[in-house]
Amino acid sequence: MTWTKEMPANPVVAIAGATGAVGAEFLQVLHDVDFPASEVRALASARSAGKTLPFAGCGQVPAGELVVQEMRPESFEGVDIALFSCGAGVSREMREAVAASGAVMIDNSSAFRMDEDVPLVVPEVNPGDVAWHNGVIANPNCSTIQMVVALKPLYDLSPIKRVVVSTYQAASGGGAPAMAELYDQTRAFLGGTPEDELKVEVFQHRIAFNCIPHIDVFLDDDSTKEEWKMVVETKKIMGDEGIKVAATCVRVPVLRCHAEAVYVEFQDEVSVEAARAAYQGFPGIVLMDDVATNTYPMPGLLAGTNDTYVGRLRKDDTVEHGLALWVVADQIRKGAALNAVQIAQLLLP
Repeated sequence: MTWTKEMPANPVVAIAGATGAVGAEFLQVLHDVDFPASEVRALASARSAGKTLPFAGCGQVPAGELVVQEMRPESFEGVDIALFSCGAGVSREMREAVAASGAVMIDNSSAFRMDEDVPLVVPEVNPGDVAWHNGVIANPNCSTIQMVVALKPLYDLSPIKRVVVSTYQAASGGGAPAMAELYDQTRAFLGGTPEDELKVEVFQHRIAFNCIPHIDVFLDDDSTKEEWKMVVETKKIMGDEGIKVAATCVRVPVLRCHAEAVYVEFQDEVSVEAARAAYQGFPGIVLMDDVATNTYPMPGLLAGTNDTYVGRLRKDDTVEHGLALWVVADQIRKGAALNAVQIAQLLLP
């Protein structure tokens, strides 16, 4: 079954989780792309109800302030697109209410990503999958999004057999409290606070001046759920169950932008020159790759950007047909809010 309700040219948009880091970015992206909304509703928990959020405006919605409303099942009456960033439990709880209202839920959590009846979409990679949604479209994991964007032009040159990826994921992947913990621990550490007195609440260990090879929970095979997501989501988005993916996901003391070292093995020969040509002009990708001038993507310099940046492109001689590359993207923008809004744009008539 696919969705048959016609999307209006000027939809009513609800932001579920509007007071969080991704919620704030939703509002900014709606403005940046001038999404043609007729109304934007800011929804959050009861404790945030009544707060005001600055909004620069978009479509038919003027600049001003949005009053946060408590999110309830009836909050979605009259809504056409619901952008969710509230966590998997809330998304599952609200799915029926969103569907009953006739809205399309674009969900940023892991709740529905691997459901067979829910498309998992990255617009540069598999835009056609929005055609078979039944009221819910899932936004992939942030680290998966930037990797598959970088893989798509290469996959079009030759089928990919295997991907080995190590991620360097920013603190903001854990939300606003995680960013605050990085700030606070860094100040305390530099101020001479003893190790055993540093406040560790969001992460498993100290994040300041440290790297933590542990994101999400550990699974029975000793991989983490974050690593599992990259494996199964890549297969689903690329539409190829044959791709083998090995991932190691690491949290690093960077505020925004995830980085990834990616090694790709192809079925056929793909030269560095062919890869460069494929990247040139590909939507959403910027090639930053000139070792002569020390030009390559770096997380600290790309915060707030929309594209996926590729550099350090080179041959991998450890396999018969291999390339290595370095990928950086702002995981709050392309890895979350921007990708969701781009999905919403695909739904417009």
